[in-house]
Amino acid sequence: MTELIHPKTAYLLVMLGIFTLPWLFWRFARTESIAPLVVVQIVAGIVLGPGIAGALFPEAHQQLFQPAVVANLNGLAWWAVIIFLWLAGIELDLRSAWAGRRETVVTAALALACPLLVGAGAAWALLQWMPGLLGPQASELQFVAALGMGAAVTALPILMLLMEKLGILRTPLGQRVLRYASLDDIAIWIVLALILVDADRLLHQLAFLIAFAVLAPFVRRGLARVGEFDRWALGLMWLIACALGSDAAGLHFMVGAFLAGVIIDRHWFAEERFDLVRNTVLLFMMPVFFLSTGLRTEWDAGGGMVFLAAGVMLVASVVGKRIGVTVAGRLLGWKPGEAYLIGWLLQTKALIEIIFATILLDKGIISGDAFTALLLMAVASTMLTIPMVRRRYGAAGIPESMKSAGH
Repeated sequence: MTELIHPKTAYLLVMLGIFTLPWLFWRFARTESIAPLVVVQIVAGIVLGPGIAGALFPEAHQQLFQPAVVANLNGLAWWAVIIFLWLAGIELDLRSAWAGRRETVVTAALALACPLLVGAGAAWALLQWMPGLLGPQASELQFVAALGMGAAVTALPILMLLMEKLGILRTPLGQRVLRYASLDDIAIWIVLALILVDADRLLHQLAFLIAFAVLAPFVRRGLARVGEFDRWALGLMWLIACALGSDAAGLHFMVGAFLAGVIIDRHWFAEERFDLVRNTVLLFMMPVFFLSTGLRTEWDAGGGMVFLAAGVMLVASVVGKRIGVTVAGRLLGWKPGEAYLIGWLLQTKALIEIIFATILLDKGIISGDAFTALLLMAVASTMLTIPMVRRRYGAAGIPESMKSAGH
């Protein structure tokens, strides 16, 4: 057997690959009009996983991804995603979502419920045909509900990036879309918590939620009274405590990380500094999470079957979201074209879908094959957003009259 290279050397080579290869492809293939760098990094993580790179170059893959290297990658990936989810929770503007609440609630509810139901139906059909998609710790109901919610997910952070690229982030239309996505984000995490409820640990989970609800007002008051630097430091302490508590209760540390951010107001931090922190996490840390995620992909059912499952869930997600937003537009009297645009914007999944799928895999709700299918669906769904919008509006871009449409 060939002697393994030193773990430190392997670690640095892996880090060089995950930061270099996606950037080179993104820069020279000019994928920005279809997929921003973060999406290319997600694809790179899948390609470098055991199902593709591992199958093509088994000896090199074994040399690089030694147990010690993977352990170090996982530790950094956990910290990256904890901070990212905390920031995502802080970015939720629930006060804005509650303003114009009738229109926001109707749209968010339909944009969530329709793809959830269509996705659940697709998940049930897939399970009859591919029982290997079911996780070892899940009931069929949990699996169907989980994949149904996977079809309904909208990734708020990536949605913001894409809307900024389309020039609508700061417009009334962009703010409306953010309100819908914010409300759906909260609903998705609530449903996820319900899916993860464990009868044997129900008291622990309730105890964590009660403790969180009791402590949150004190934390808010404390953070409001200190300067911004101390706010970052104390916020990180609160983040770690919540992640630790939720994981100990059996919910998952990512659930606690997101909740830790939800109770913190975005305006407590300088906008430029907050954006810098978020972009730094995305640039310097999240690629490691994407690689760590890619290393967990499996193709036991065969590449064709996994791609087929991803395709079925993609169709269910797109059809369900389009139906929900179209119905909302008719009920609320939107202008022509608004439902098309908003429906495709809310189709953005990427990061949150991957995090959602990771939690389901960790908890045994889905198998490795189902996890891989959800990752592929998330990438394809996100990559469709900008091309479908530009296909409708062409080089002229979204009309100013639509950008200024507010309700």
